[in-house]
Amino acid sequence: MNSLYNITNSVFNWLEHRWERPEGQRLLGTFLVLSYLLTISAIELNRLEFFPSPMRELIPTNHLLAIEIAFNLLLLMEIISLVLSLSRSVAVSVGKQFEVLSLILIRDTLKEFSHFHEPLVWAEVSHSINPILASAVGALLIFVILGFYYQAQKHKPITKDPHDQEAFISAKKMIALTLLVGFIGLSLSGLVAYLRSGLHHVEFTVFEEFYTMLVFSDILIVLISLRYSSNYIIAFRNSGFAVSTVLIRLALIAPVTMTAVLGVFAMLFNLGVLLAYNQFAHLMQETSLTTPHQEGHEPSNMSQS
Repeated sequence: MNSLYNITNSVFNWLEHRWERPEGQRLLGTFLVLSYLLTISAIELNRLEFFPSPMRELIPTNHLLAIEIAFNLLLLMEIISLVLSLSRSVAVSVGKQFEVLSLILIRDTLKEFSHFHEPLVWAEVSHSINPILASAVGALLIFVILGFYYQAQKHKPITKDPHDQEAFISAKKMIALTLLVGFIGLSLSGLVAYLRSGLHHVEFTVFEEFYTMLVFSDILIVLISLRYSSNYIIAFRNSGFAVSTVLIRLALIAPVTMTAVLGVFAMLFNLGVLLAYNQFAHLMQETSLTTPHQEGHEPSNMSQS
């Protein structure tokens, strides 16, 4: 097991370093800019019938679709950052889930915009005003609540034992690498379907499918954490975070307005779980420690959250 942990740590740390270093971020930013400009150029050339017939069927003719495609690429990169964040605290990785959700809502706002025809006509636009406003306001509210959520975080190790803490982190890295492989597979499969059907004919559902995988991984992290601490308050907090992931998954298949409502509710629920944990964790741990002693038993050695 130690050898497996060592291999996992080496691979994960190498990927994380390459992904998060400033040079890597600049390279990714350059890629997004070039992809956006190339997409707009390809659309314009297709409008001018520059490409042969088979290619014309694959490339859209609406410039506004370039915005949606650019945001899909941005979301792909943000999800990779989310996967890499799993090695840190559970609370941080859950916060990253809501960062991605807020960007999905922003994308949905722009996605509605990309469905309009050029030139824009109010009679066509007016039917999409409510979904656009719902997605935009939902994204803003999640952004604001996220600020309070990060402000309220108090990072404590799940156990006092350094060896157990290192093993728990290694287990999370192993889960993250598995998720990353699964996400790459989903992305490639979705991209093939996207290209075969034409960029303007098929929905890109990779994000919804990824959040299904994320639900299972969150539950697995909850169960693994119980190996190192059976403390009720920690189990409740981590399970509550897993519930918020389930709510996000439901939000992604709901109508646009309900997506925003469910997303904001999930963020509020997540913040409530964290605030309740911060408020009562110390008290409940003290109760767990003193009650056995009062009954004539030695207090057990409980781990910190």
